[in-house]
Amino acid sequence: MADEDDHKRTIKYGESAISYIKKNTLPAYPRSYELWYTYSAGYNQGLNRAVNDSVKQNGRISTDEMLTLYGRFLSPTRLGDRLDEVGTKVSREVEELVDSIKLCTDATSDYGAALEQAGEKIKSVADPEKLQMYVTHLVKSTQNAVTSNRKLESQLLESKKHIESLQSALEAIRYESLTDELTTLNNRKHFENSIEKITDQSSDSGRGFALLMTDIDHFKKFNDTYGHQTGDQVLRLVALAVKQNIKAQDIACRYGGEEFAIILPHTDLEEAKKIGESIRTAVMSKELVKRSTGENLGRVTISVGIACYQKMDTAHSILSRADEALYSAKNAGRNLVRTELDLGGSSDQENVA
Repeated sequence: MADEDDHKRTIKYGESAISYIKKNTLPAYPRSYELWYTYSAGYNQGLNRAVNDSVKQNGRISTDEMLTLYGRFLSPTRLGDRLDEVGTKVSREVEELVDSIKLCTDATSDYGAALEQAGEKIKSVADPEKLQMYVTHLVKSTQNAVTSNRKLESQLLESKKHIESLQSALEAIRYESLTDELTTLNNRKHFENSIEKITDQSSDSGRGFALLMTDIDHFKKFNDTYGHQTGDQVLRLVALAVKQNIKAQDIACRYGGEEFAIILPHTDLEEAKKIGESIRTAVMSKELVKRSTGENLGRVTISVGIACYQKMDTAHSILSRADEALYSAKNAGRNLVRTELDLGGSSDQENVA
């Protein structure tokens, strides 16, 4: 049933993408399809905002603009290019720093040699004028060494600021690569990395986790009836309810268009069910108001499916059970929480800490 629902939903996104390509008389490049499919699914808030602004201003999207938007928001090399740029700046900063340290080292070495030579000469000097000359030379060498050290200190401080700025840039890129822009939850890439990691850890340690899968009920109806902006508002509402009902150690992700996945480390099935109910209740308790008109659009509901780690589980197997529980909730009338036990299976609770 889960696969059948995924099929129907993704086919609708695909058909919508084709309709946008036709409407804008664009060539049916794979990139065109990917851009409009992503737009229809609402995965990329920045892309949707840019497309909407362009259509509002020009009435349509041209081929050149479509390719520009693809490069800006969807190109696989986009983040790689930014990483290369930051890496180049780091390399340049390090090279300049190494050059400065070398110059300072050379100056210090010259100063040491000057001190040694002056020391030897002073031993045999009886003429006060020559002694004064050597002392003056030593003072000048000392001043040069101090100036060189101060210059290096200043360079080190400046480099420290530049490197901290570059570290912030790298962190921003990392955050962007793992975060869903619309909801500010983790994205699917982060989820896939995290579920693999925690499954491996549970296999090694015997300490389990719970997985919640949620889906917004009748989400397509909201989008079709009230538009994508209202649909985005619904997604933010659900994301906020998720954030407010989980702990810091939990990993909440936007899994798909209107689907969310939450990994709950060291949580048993009963506790996970309470968390699922808290999220479901929090979503249902809020009335949705259309921002542009103030129109009351009623309440949003979600369905929740839960599974817990069992011995020999893989990321795929636990995800499959949580997904089956989710569609069991939807088939039972929606706005419900269902666990894998409701499927007639059993959960290996002794492995869950």
